[in-house]
Amino acid sequence: MQCETCMYGQYDDEYDEYICDMVWDEDVAARQMQGFYSTCPYYRNGDDYSIVRKQN
Repeated sequence: MQCETCMYGQYDDEYDEYICDMVWDEDVAARQMQGFYSTCPYYRNGDDYSIVRKQN
């Protein structure tokens, strides 16, 4: 997963890794665990500057 660059990724000191802060629908979570998705369905680039670069 790309939690480090996702706008929903939050660093958890207890687990020493990034975790998803998005509230997952039960059906989507089950599909993710079964390998239905090749990438996270909720991933959004957390780079605020990407929007600015598109405007130039």
